[in-house]
Amino acid sequence: MHGSRSAAIAACTAFLLAIAGCGTSDTPEENTANPVRLYGSDGNMINSFGDQFKDQAGLLAGMKGTTPMTPLSDDFKKRLRSVDQDLGDFVYAGESYDAVVISSLAAELAGSTSPGEIAKYINGVTTEGERCDTPKACLDLARAGRDIEYRGVSLKRGGFTDAGEPSTASYATMHFDSSDRLDDGKTEFVGAGDEATTTTKQAPAPRPTEGRDQAETGAPLKIGGLLPQTGDLALANPPLAAGSALAIRDVNAAGGVLGQPVEWVDGDDGTNPEKAKETVASHVAAGVHVIIGAGASGISRAVLPDVVKAGLILFSPCNTDAGLSEVDDQGLYFRTAPSDLLQGKALADVIMRDGSQQIAIVARKDSYGEGLQGNVRAELEKAGIDAGNLKLLTYDPPEDPAAPLDFGEGANQIRDFKADAVLVIGYGESANVIKALVAAGVELRQ
Repeated sequence: MHGSRSAAIAACTAFLLAIAGCGTSDTPEENTANPVRLYGSDGNMINSFGDQFKDQAGLLAGMKGTTPMTPLSDDFKKRLRSVDQDLGDFVYAGESYDAVVISSLAAELAGSTSPGEIAKYINGVTTEGERCDTPKACLDLARAGRDIEYRGVSLKRGGFTDAGEPSTASYATMHFDSSDRLDDGKTEFVGAGDEATTTTKQAPAPRPTEGRDQAETGAPLKIGGLLPQTGDLALANPPLAAGSALAIRDVNAAGGVLGQPVEWVDGDDGTNPEKAKETVASHVAAGVHVIIGAGASGISRAVLPDVVKAGLILFSPCNTDAGLSEVDDQGLYFRTAPSDLLQGKALADVIMRDGSQQIAIVARKDSYGEGLQGNVRAELEKAGIDAGNLKLLTYDPPEDPAAPLDFGEGANQIRDFKADAVLVIGYGESANVIKALVAAGVELRQ
């Protein structure tokens, strides 16, 4: 998500938009092309996205797409629901859980809550040590001064790269059914990435805390949230919040970090740079050491200079913008979500398997949307799709989340292009793209 899935994924999405009629012509031309296959990314392949089609029930039937996701155990889902009994989606729940756990383990190994010291250990937590897969087992090893190799919920194969992100990932191919809900029975998982890109740099040796008092370690560890409680990405917030809360609970049940319970300081990124900056400033004032977020890649780009200036860690569970691998972060930015270079390949593969040849790619105009759009385009061209058979469109999300997105002109262009496939990369507002297609006379394949 991200980028900002979400492209965020994504799609990592108040998608509480007041849906009004999209601006289209009064008498759209009849679409003479074949029915169009509809695709999405992590920012909109989520059950709550389907809630926006209650006035056009079944419109999403047959839509398919990808999202970074590891198969989650029934036990993990049950424990997430013990945090949020109404939880309907699990996208990025594992990634948010792991972001909190890895941060906690790094602090324990560092013997300090200093963000600069914690950052030195984060990549090493995932490589070249005794393998462990629960907070308790890993914390026990860390307290004993042992190197660890954490393999938790989302991190199953390779560890982190030098850039502080997963070297490998798992993607789920998901399908909406006739009730505009994701059909779990059709979900398929595929691996991506290369374990050979896992960092080979050695982390510093563990620093045991025995004999050191609280003043020396800086405990308790304070972790702040910078998650999309409001704004365009808000529909993706429940699993992110549940995963983070469960991780805090599990770490503290295992004895906490540096002899103290970890403290969680809640915070909203608003899917808005200014709101996110306010939250970061509040976290700095509250003495937070690690910030979990932001939800959208573009929001992380906006706040990262403030976070780095304050010397804190920014650790996102759902940023996917490939460009963030190269960002100047002073070694303080990490993510458990994989780069969209990997999702671009997964999405292109899904589209090509269906035999589509005339493809429109509609993207939210930000680093997530345009980044993933470019990655998918490149992969489709590598697969043999001629550039002339690809149509790229972007849209500016409304500044007011309650305002409907007008995609009428773009929908007319797609109709005239006679696309046989449309990929929509966006968050909750992208529901209006799909509604505009229908209003323009584009027939969706059910």
